[in-house]
Amino acid sequence: MYKIAVIPGDGIGKEVMEATLHILEALDVEFDYQFAEAGDEYMEKTGVALPPETVDIVKNSQACLFGAAGESAADVIVKMRQELDLYVNLRPVKSYPGTNCLFDNLDFVIVRENTEGLYIGREEYTDEGATALRVITRKASERICKFAFEYAKKTNRSKVTAVHKANVLKKTDGLFKKIFYKVAKGYPDMELDDRYVDATAMFFITKPEMFDVIVTTNLFGDILSDEGAGLVGGLGLIPSANIGENQGLFEPVHGSAPSHAGKGTANPSAMILSAVLMLDYLEEHEEARRLEDALVAVLKEGKVVTVDLNGTASTMEMAQEVRRKLEV
Repeated sequence: MYKIAVIPGDGIGKEVMEATLHILEALDVEFDYQFAEAGDEYMEKTGVALPPETVDIVKNSQACLFGAAGESAADVIVKMRQELDLYVNLRPVKSYPGTNCLFDNLDFVIVRENTEGLYIGREEYTDEGATALRVITRKASERICKFAFEYAKKTNRSKVTAVHKANVLKKTDGLFKKIFYKVAKGYPDMELDDRYVDATAMFFITKPEMFDVIVTTNLFGDILSDEGAGLVGGLGLIPSANIGENQGLFEPVHGSAPSHAGKGTANPSAMILSAVLMLDYLEEHEEARRLEDALVAVLKEGKVVTVDLNGTASTMEMAQEVRRKLEV
């Protein structure tokens, strides 16, 4: 039995979490859920967005499912990434049938460094305006590049691409690029290359099938991940994993979507796929494939899907249909 921290959070996060937990009951895996609070609503009640007890629950779990946070997202997710040293942000970009994909043949992964870069938050006002400090360290660059190569090897992928801007950011991205090729020496059978981030953004639109595993720094990875989501139907279909040495936190990237909250119309696919990532993280690969296949079957049929997928089903009705596929 796996001890899983569950943080529904705000808005549609609660709805897609309820739907996903309903589906997980049908798997041949047992979970012991430890529920915890964080986000806007909790902050309104207590003045704190992320209480220490929630962090402790996540630390003492084998994985965490997180729904969504609203305006307090930086105080919740970014803080947990730092507190738990979740240095990897894993964002699959995969085409699924029955969705509004721009390309129907994509299956690549963005591995984003999750702890440094501009997102360390060291900004200050100056007489001229403001400045921000961008930090790229050898340690963080080496471990994220190693994770990317190990992930490619483990998942039978054949190519790793480093994305940077070393022609302009000669020291910070120059260091990242240098370490990428240093780490690559340990994987002589892996195809590799590197691309400038602006060129990569263009290739996402013109030749996205050229990518397999991308490894990049924090801000570049954040931007490219959302561009990748746009290629395969939008944020409602994109899961993510935040992974460290000891914990993994899995969440959809669509946010709390307050204008849609309470209507029961949110697409649960991203949360379901985040659970797929969690199952793979726990090395329950067979159950991960069963869950993904059940969702794919529902998407392909297009009969019991939410309004963003051109259907009329509610969040829970779509979840019930996915569960039915599992129980067949």
